[in-house]
Amino acid sequence: MKQACSTTEAGLIARILAGEKEQFHELIRPFERMVYLTLISVLKNETDAEDAAQETVISAYRHLASFRGDAKFSTWLTTIAINEGRKRLRKAKGAAEESIEELGEDHSGDFTPAPLTDWREIPLEALERKELREALRSAVTELPGIYRQVFILRDVEGLNIEETAEALGINRGAVKVRLHRARMKLQKRLAPSLKTVAPARRRFFGLFGRAL
Repeated sequence: MKQACSTTEAGLIARILAGEKEQFHELIRPFERMVYLTLISVLKNETDAEDAAQETVISAYRHLASFRGDAKFSTWLTTIAINEGRKRLRKAKGAAEESIEELGEDHSGDFTPAPLTDWREIPLEALERKELREALRSAVTELPGIYRQVFILRDVEGLNIEETAEALGINRGAVKVRLHRARMKLQKRLAPSLKTVAPARRRFFGLFGRAL
């Protein structure tokens, strides 16, 4: 039982904070793809997203002691990623967006997390044809930022409404409205491609049409 507990998120975090720094790799590994996709939704650039993802991981390590467990670790990490993406947008475009949260004092040490490994792996299992997968990626990229971010967090990463609202610093109603509009825009954009898909292979369409 004790061994099983040590493999949970809470157990890993406790061990890391107690000095087992190498365990951070195990803690962060399940969220690598989530971090990258979140940053793609903000920055719309693979290279920038890769750089920002690495910075997000380093920041998460440095500020791990400030994680209180009130929210899921994945939500906390997503918030850091969004902050990093928005910071880069402000720097690049001179935009005056406020960060959705302020991180505490820097607790950096001599340990640097290893680079993420699967940033370019963006499987969309719901789509069975390469053309449709590419069409979806293109359509998502073209969404306005406020819709793209909600869509990525809800329909791709599977965060619930509360987690999405918390990560983006908006209310539940805004999440629902933005998600609905994102799905409608994607449906309209993908309609020509969907006409060529046999009915039996169109089950993936539920990705956009799930009940809010």
